[in-house]
Parts: sequence; structure tokens; C-alpha cells
Amino acid sequence: MRLTSFTDYGLRVLMRLAGAPGRAFTTAALAAEFRVSRNHLAKVVSTLAAAGLLDTRRGGGGGAMLAVRPEDIRLGDVVAMLEADQALVECFATGGAACTLMPHCRLKTRLAQAEAAFIRDLNHSTLADCVYRPDPA
Repeated sequence: MRLTSFTDYGLRVLMRLAGAPGRAFTTAALAAEFRVSRNHLAKVVSTLAAAGLLDTRRGGGGGAMLAVRPEDIRLGDVVAMLEADQALVECFATGGAACTLMPHCRLKTRLAQAEAAFIRDLNHSTLADCVYRPDPA
């Protein structure tokens, strides 16, 4: 299974914020640290905030902070939420009826089970297990 860069960045944001509790990070600062697009990261932060995982404040001294304790954030739940719009295969997509093997395909069920097992396995870990603290400069 391959995760989107959106999910990758979302996990990075959460790990970084967990490593500096009480500190607000601007999107610009996180984007510079991760060497990724600020615009793309802003969408990630917005999605995490909408899901209730981050508190965000605008203005001087503003930024994003965790809204939930790291030990209460299950990794599988985060991945499932961030990947919600990404179909594992075309036939899982809304309106994805272009597969010529349907309705007799027996692979679709197995792939759905594997995807569920992946999320279930990730849910054995929390953000607290993956806190990121960069080396001091």
C-alpha cells in the first residue's frame, strides 16, 4: 500500500507538534523544516484542524498545536481520515464501475480486507509512539 503525500505530510505535522508540546508552529515554519510546499501543507493543517486534531490561531504568536494528547491519537484513524478520498483501486472509487471484471471479481473483497487490516494494525500505535524531536542545532 502506498500513502499519498498528503497523508505523509499530515503524519509529519502531527509527529513534529507532538515533539514540542505547548509550542505553536506556523505553516510556513513547518513547510520550511520539511522542505515541502507551504500551500500544500496549509491544506493538510486545515484538514487536521477540521478533524479536531489541531488547534490553530492566526496572527502574532499564532500557529498550530495539538488539540488532543498524542497517546489518544491512533495512527490508523489518522491515515484512514487523510486517505478517505483516495480509492485503493479504481473499483473502490465512487462511480468506479469501469472495471470489466465486475461483478465477478473476487479480488475486490480481498483488497478491502487487506486495507482494513492495515488500518487496524496501525491503530495498535498512537502518535505518542512516533513523537519526533529534531536534534538541537
